[in-house]
Amino acid sequence: MERRAYYKNPMLPWLLLAPQLLLVLVFFYWPTSQALYWAFTLEQPWGGGNSWVWFDNFIAIFRDREYWGTVLRSGLYAMVTTGLSMAIALTLAAFVDRSLKGTKFFQSIFVWPYAIAAPAAGVAFRFIFAPESGLIGSINQVWPGIWDPATNGWHALAMVIVCHAWLGIGYNFIFFLAALQMIPRSISEAGAMDGARPFRRMLDLQLPLIAPTAFFLLIMNIISSFTDSFGLIDTMTEGGPIGQTEVMVYKIYFDGFKGLDYSGAAAQSIILMLLVIGLTFVQFKWVERRVHYN
Repeated sequence: MERRAYYKNPMLPWLLLAPQLLLVLVFFYWPTSQALYWAFTLEQPWGGGNSWVWFDNFIAIFRDREYWGTVLRSGLYAMVTTGLSMAIALTLAAFVDRSLKGTKFFQSIFVWPYAIAAPAAGVAFRFIFAPESGLIGSINQVWPGIWDPATNGWHALAMVIVCHAWLGIGYNFIFFLAALQMIPRSISEAGAMDGARPFRRMLDLQLPLIAPTAFFLLIMNIISSFTDSFGLIDTMTEGGPIGQTEVMVYKIYFDGFKGLDYSGAAAQSIILMLLVIGLTFVQFKWVERRVHYN
């Protein structure tokens, strides 16, 4: 029998929802509406009005080769970050799920990175990967100049990707471990009795059963890589060297707050929002077909 909540005062549910609705209105819908308006106007950097330009801002963006380089870089960043973070988290969850010695201790340790703010992690990893004194940079003492994220764009991008993937491991680990623990032990035991090794059992038995969780994490990680990379890039590379770590979300900030191109930045934010929505739609339309929920 379905149970429903009833309130004597019909205004009480609305009062309970009001704080959340207010936050969504102020911090999501209002900025989105302003960005949509600015994207079709030419805003003056220091105020003084604006003029309606229709699609000129979008046309200028699509004609900019530098912007397309940023889009491709963002796609590469999203794929590598998502794959690396999910693969490591799944491996750790698989070991913890086997209840090996010390797994209870590591189970709590693996979650800690998720509690660290991105700028704080960026500062720490910037020191770790520093070519002159960092832990990773110590290889320069053996092979001078082999690691230099200050001048090599690929090195800098790899540094940011590793940091972003590390931050996401804890979040992915929680969900993967919960999904693995929901699988009946009898299934894995039956596979072991048939002679399947642990890796084969994971590939043929466990992965198909946790496909819904993996699909959810795939969407969340891709969205995070497109929208939550600003704090890391700003503290670690500031988009350098020569824009080689500048992804879409950081270019919006750079063009808007440093270049004072408010209209262009607003148009870029609309494009980024549509891109994330489109990628999510594609995943639900085609990728989800391979996911079985029963």
